[in-house]
Amino acid sequence: MGKEFKPLVIAEIGINHEGDFLKAKKMIDDAHQSGAECVKFQYHITEEEMIKNDVVPGNTTESIWEIISRCSLTEEEEYRLKKYVDELDMIYLSTPFSREAADKLEEMDVPAFKIGSGECNNYPLINHIASFGRPVILSTGMNNIDSISKSVQIFEDQGIPYALLHTTSVYPTPYDKIRLGALNSLEKEFPNAVIGLSDHSLGIYTCLASVALGASILEKHFTSTKSWQGPDIPISITPTELRELISGSEAIFQSLGGSKTILPEEKPTIDFAYSSVVTISDIKMGDSITSENIWVKRPGTGEIPAKDFTKILGKKAVVDIKKNVQLKPDMIE
Repeated sequence: MGKEFKPLVIAEIGINHEGDFLKAKKMIDDAHQSGAECVKFQYHITEEEMIKNDVVPGNTTESIWEIISRCSLTEEEEYRLKKYVDELDMIYLSTPFSREAADKLEEMDVPAFKIGSGECNNYPLINHIASFGRPVILSTGMNNIDSISKSVQIFEDQGIPYALLHTTSVYPTPYDKIRLGALNSLEKEFPNAVIGLSDHSLGIYTCLASVALGASILEKHFTSTKSWQGPDIPISITPTELRELISGSEAIFQSLGGSKTILPEEKPTIDFAYSSVVTISDIKMGDSITSENIWVKRPGTGEIPAKDFTKILGKKAVVDIKKNVQLKPDMIE
């Protein structure tokens, strides 16, 4: 990952399966068929990550305890999903929300850890995850440079490769709260980090825009269909949108860089699109060249280009020249 590579698009299945293994598997299939390289889940062991509570997230009417209890998969199902993703030659990622979940993912031999925004300042858990020595992708919603810095220090002290994803933890995020300028802030403050965007706005617009600003990782919630129930379904993209995000981000990536020069590949267009100096009336030998007897016309294959028009005004013709002839330097003094 990094600016020299095309953006990695992470299709976050998360808990959109609502605890249904077959739904989870279908979303893997749909993401794969859409061209995704990577799918991400959330590893929840409810009683290990929270005490029983009645706190209700802003994007649902159920308590977080009820949601997570209903949407958790069994340990066996988590292993089966990881194995299935591996068989498809895709990247399996998962976010642990407890020390125990992190241990389970380490046992599953995940290629990297994804840490959610809620754990960005959970330094005990971050320390524990960093101890495994695997690369980490950290979302940074609800955190500022100061709190992010403490997590980054843990990664750097332990020599952990890491990426930072700008995130706004509002579901859905209004476009005027996205703040893509934060990508530049993260890049400036943390030059060793790979920078990306974990986006909760509707559609794929802001993800595509972030590529032009240097984002190397794009994460979006994903669902097979918007008709399914679940707190994250309204902000999730569909297989069609995922396909467009992947192809669009690659196209934007390919278009980055360069400088304002003339390319060799533009030569065929230059030949017909440029203009050359031509006669617009017959000119006798000894006549002066004026704007009354010459002008500029296509194609650009003449020996005197349009940009040199004024340089030859006032010169004398040394031969007779017919109308509609591309002027040549040897025709004038």
